[in-house]
Amino acid sequence: MPVRTRIGRAAAAAACALALALGAVGCSSDTAVPGLASLAPSAHLPNDTQKQLQSAVDNALSATGASGAIVGVWVPWSGSWVTGVGTVAPGSKTPVDADMTFRAGPVTRAMTCDALYELAAAGTVHLDDPITDYIGGMPKYSDITLHELCDGTSGLGSYGAMLSGQSLSTPNRQWDARELVGYGVGQVNGDVAPGNAYRDSDAGYVLLGLALERASGQTAQQLLQQRVFGPLGLSRTTLPGATAAEPTVDGSTPLRGFYFLKKESGSYACDKPVEITEQSASYGFTDSGVVTDIRDLAVYARALASGALVKDKNRFAQALPATANAPSWFTTRGGAVQAGPLIGEYGSTRGYLTAAFSDPDSGLTVAVVLNNSSAGRNAIVDLARELAAIAASTPATSGKQAAAVGLPWTAAQFHDAISGSATCPPATTATKAPAKK
Repeated sequence: MPVRTRIGRAAAAAACALALALGAVGCSSDTAVPGLASLAPSAHLPNDTQKQLQSAVDNALSATGASGAIVGVWVPWSGSWVTGVGTVAPGSKTPVDADMTFRAGPVTRAMTCDALYELAAAGTVHLDDPITDYIGGMPKYSDITLHELCDGTSGLGSYGAMLSGQSLSTPNRQWDARELVGYGVGQVNGDVAPGNAYRDSDAGYVLLGLALERASGQTAQQLLQQRVFGPLGLSRTTLPGATAAEPTVDGSTPLRGFYFLKKESGSYACDKPVEITEQSASYGFTDSGVVTDIRDLAVYARALASGALVKDKNRFAQALPATANAPSWFTTRGGAVQAGPLIGEYGSTRGYLTAAFSDPDSGLTVAVVLNNSSAGRNAIVDLARELAAIAASTPATSGKQAAAVGLPWTAAQFHDAISGSATCPPATTATKAPAKK
């Protein structure tokens, strides 16, 4: 293997514990890191705050055509709101339960990068290793490093747009990760050198997963369990195997996932949702394949934002715009998105829209999933930002002091954005059941 320089290495295995705003977490690459003891006081958020949060979720359900959602909001100076909203399927009378599991989607990217940084801390890999150290048959891409795959600056393209139709029509198909990577490699932009620009690339995170498997001698499932899920105490989180299955963990009940077909006119057939709950996680793999529940998702977001697991302070430095024409406060680096002071991830996978963000300083944390992916990722990040703005304005309970979160947006701004970009007219969406706490 070529000689490798060591750039931006994570803290050594015996690094000391990092205290979080809420809940202490021990740290060592060799010792399990317990999950956060508490994200917020056990009390419920004030009724007025709950009504605002409920209105935000109801509006998103109506706009996206989803029948159900699971949402959690934790405010350290006040309390929490964790609930299922709506029904498990369009036309169903069965309410969504907050304990249901679902697909985490692109939150998987941040977890894969966690594994990279953990392996770097252990000396198994180095962040600037070229991918050709671990993946054969790609000699033309020796300039691409593991770090750049994690940052999304490799220049590789995505397979999602090209394979969307096939993935929806054959959800049980078991995909070869190398085939998925091949579609991304076929879209390399030769005018942009690796490391110089961000490009959303599902293929890049799949390739990173393959490289980490080769470097560690473990499967991606084993690697994430040992390096991420286990240390954080995420007992309801897993990366499933390739066999098609519902998003369950140890017999859990899954939130059912749906999508809408498009009519010849280009509009969605909102009255005929197609279920896609059972599918192979191989299509998402280390880009979007993880299954979780809302509490594990929130604990993970808090750990990601606060650095409970990865101690490299440079991970989110020199961030780049997360999308074209993104405001200056919406950036990405290290497999995560920074929205103002919040750090997390969001996105779409077949049947589900998922987002989770946390503020490193105040501890404010939001996590949410909708069970229809047709609206695309903008809808779910807008909802997460709306929920965060409502939560940030929550008054403090007696004896506590509200934190100044400093969000550069208002709740109304994104409420209106969600309403204005509705996938389905309200008349065609399913009737929503009341929230179940």
